[in-house]
Amino acid sequence: MKLADYKATLSFSNGSPSVEMPVYHGSIGPDVIDIRKLYAQTDMFTYDPGFLSTASCQSAITYIDGDKGELLYRGYPIEQLATKCDYLDTCYLLLNGELPSESQRTDFHQLVTKHTMVNEQMQFFLRGFRRDAHPMAVLTGLVGALSAFYHDSTDINNPHHREIAAIRLIAKMPTLVAMAYKYGIGQPYMYPRNDLSYAGNFLRMMFGTPCEDYKVNPVLERALDRIFILHADHEQNASTSTVRLCGSSGTNPFAAIAAGVACLWGPSHGGANEACLNMLEEIQASGGVAKVGEFMEKVKDKNSGVKLMGFGHRVYKNYDPRAKLMQETCNEVLAELGLENDPLFALAKKLEKIALEDDYFVQRKLYPNVDFYSGIVQRAIGIPVSLFTGIFALARTVGWIAQLNEMLADPEYKIG
Repeated sequence: MKLADYKATLSFSNGSPSVEMPVYHGSIGPDVIDIRKLYAQTDMFTYDPGFLSTASCQSAITYIDGDKGELLYRGYPIEQLATKCDYLDTCYLLLNGELPSESQRTDFHQLVTKHTMVNEQMQFFLRGFRRDAHPMAVLTGLVGALSAFYHDSTDINNPHHREIAAIRLIAKMPTLVAMAYKYGIGQPYMYPRNDLSYAGNFLRMMFGTPCEDYKVNPVLERALDRIFILHADHEQNASTSTVRLCGSSGTNPFAAIAAGVACLWGPSHGGANEACLNMLEEIQASGGVAKVGEFMEKVKDKNSGVKLMGFGHRVYKNYDPRAKLMQETCNEVLAELGLENDPLFALAKKLEKIALEDDYFVQRKLYPNVDFYSGIVQRAIGIPVSLFTGIFALARTVGWIAQLNEMLADPEYKIG
């Protein structure tokens, strides 16, 4: 940020003296009014529920222009990253500010790959949970428990510790999510393999068994990798703000990320794609494709209480750029698995068609969002609906870490 050549003046109609406040230009996006001294000068606070008009920090990681439908990671458009990079390249970019050179890429991929195993005692820790526990309940516990296993990287004020913790978290999250899934269905855990890609390794740990070799399908591997990229960061949302707030107290990185996982669990945040699939299954149970038109008419009726999940976005007032990319992937996956005519997916396509053509939805810009398509893709791959938010947490971990590290390196940072 740099100081603007003009100031903002706050005046009062009760005769109190007016107050001048500095204005800063962001490197991209709107200008900001610096209200840090407002309380000291006026004995008043600002009131902004949900902080919808407040910039809570300086950040150079992710930028969203909701009106244009634009998403940038470190200045790179999401469309370029999703088509030209893999998830670990994106992780390197978010953590370091620039894409890796060829040698940096090789080193980073190897570093993450060699830290994918978790302490064997994690298996015994898992046994304390009921088999039917929600995977997010299990994952919140497992991520928090990492701080009990890795004492050598729990000092959040030590940059070297934060670096080690970052690699460990990115590397071990797929293993933990897969373990939570395998525990729930009573199958043996699959150890990670160092000769597979990040996404390929996760697919094998999820769906492989010791009985036979698991062959990674490259279409599904690419699809999952794209899901990870598109969910890697999204500015100062609820879970990211939670991680920053938690980390501002000086707690260890594993605890801060566990707080982010807990926040993401909420149905208004990470649970949106789960809610979307549940909606599709309810329509299917009530009569399937034939009932889609009737359902959409209920959505239009404000008194019906029926909500359309997976359409529209609080930030994007235009098309969600991630949704366009996820739509391509969705079509590729359904074609690869021969599921284009699956009743549930046919129902989803009918919903999509109405939302894109009906004036009611077009005028309100209720376009399909990334949750709509990613939920369909994950279900097609075989991931249970209850695990969708766990996949989201896995992908968002790098964004949380990058945001946490940025906050700790900011000389202006204070406990929130």
